[in-house]
Amino acid sequence: MSSLAVLFSRALAGMHAPEVMVEVHMANGLPAFTLVGLPETEVKESRDRVRAAILQSGFEFPARRITVNLAPADLPKESGRFDLPIALGVLVASGQVPGNQLANHEFAGELALTGELRPVRGALAMLLAARNSGRTFVLPKASAAEAALVDGVRVLQAGSLLAVCAHLAGRTELTEPDPIKPDSVAQYPDLADVKGQLAARRALEVAAAGGHSMLMRGPPGTGKSMLASRLPGILPPMTEHEALESAAVQSLTGVFQPSAWGLRPYRSPHHTASSVALVGGGGSPRPGEVSLAHHGVLFLDELPEFSRQALEVLREPLEAGRITISRAARQADFPARFQLVAAMNPCPCGYLGHPSGKCRCTPEQVSRYRGRLSGPLLDRIDMHVEVPSLPESDLMNAGGGESSATVRARVMIARERQLDRQSKANAALETGEVDSYCTPDAAGADLLKQAISRLNLSARAYHRVLKLARTLADMAGQETISATHVAEAVQYRRGALEP
Repeated sequence: MSSLAVLFSRALAGMHAPEVMVEVHMANGLPAFTLVGLPETEVKESRDRVRAAILQSGFEFPARRITVNLAPADLPKESGRFDLPIALGVLVASGQVPGNQLANHEFAGELALTGELRPVRGALAMLLAARNSGRTFVLPKASAAEAALVDGVRVLQAGSLLAVCAHLAGRTELTEPDPIKPDSVAQYPDLADVKGQLAARRALEVAAAGGHSMLMRGPPGTGKSMLASRLPGILPPMTEHEALESAAVQSLTGVFQPSAWGLRPYRSPHHTASSVALVGGGGSPRPGEVSLAHHGVLFLDELPEFSRQALEVLREPLEAGRITISRAARQADFPARFQLVAAMNPCPCGYLGHPSGKCRCTPEQVSRYRGRLSGPLLDRIDMHVEVPSLPESDLMNAGGGESSATVRARVMIARERQLDRQSKANAALETGEVDSYCTPDAAGADLLKQAISRLNLSARAYHRVLKLARTLADMAGQETISATHVAEAVQYRRGALEP
């Protein structure tokens, strides 16, 4: 006599969550528990968790030959998400739980030895993939709240294996979680906290309006980190689609909190971070900082202190807005449409050009320090801004500047113009679109021609100047890019050309 139970679950392959069919076959013979289908170590360990959870839930663990197949066989399976479907398969195949409702459900959850369900990462990615399946998804309570943010699929939350069994038997219905979508405006630091630095504040507003990347250079304590942390608060609110994409990436690492729904992510990795930490990787590829900052801000403080290898891997996601992690056995794609804000000192000690005159760095040391940043990387950063030290009188007398809410209102108007015209921010314009939407008037074209000649601008820098000028015109409410806009845009590029 033999019995078979078939259930559905989901694996994770980058941002994708392919369907996995969990087949549990039970036959006579010496007691054994065989798990096949390319399982990794944590999946193989589910045998012991499943056995203990079944016994602790008051069921009998069958003393028969049990074979569990996770199909498709060539798809790697990792994490404890398959504990729940495997345990249910054993109970259904042994006749202890009815299986007539299995085809209408998908299951994922890690089992504790007590039979309680523990959260799994990637719940949002799994639900996004399951929207078209027509099945109800059963998840642990700790994972169901974030999964309920996805429309078009029914989610049920369960606290234990026993609760899921009672639901399948028709005794007690599992409940649906309530999605949490809080107001995210008031949770950002306020730009009014920054005293002085009018030029840097202006540059920050330009960066927010057009989605441009920015590098700030100045002595320690001038407000570079404060300015960077205020950028998310002046960016336009995330759309529903952007919020869902951002949350799905964070869900892959298990760091997403439903209460943070709609908040622009702000990531600030330490300069000791490796290239893998920045762009992602590992045996089972996971997203790095550039992907966790998707639709948000990635702040790299002390930029020259990062390793050269770590900085160079930023070049591709800065251009493409996504990153591909390739390994011998698998490949994973992650979105990485982040806004880069970086900060650096002008020299190793940080006080070159400071009014105190306490810098003792030699020209060779300064050159070596700045040489840690390659030309191709600097060329990909749209704006280069000086953040000088404020004199004592200015610092003492400087009042609070405009609030984030005030600046954000202007940024939203400028961004709305861009979306109405081209359906994307200016920083995301392709080469052909730059020619269509960023053509300056005669005076602006003449000034740009002089800048190209005198500053030896590359083709990439030329296009970035045009995109910056387009943003400045949008902020001024003008359809035509004038010489004034081109001049300010060129000023933001000059820092990339300084030795």
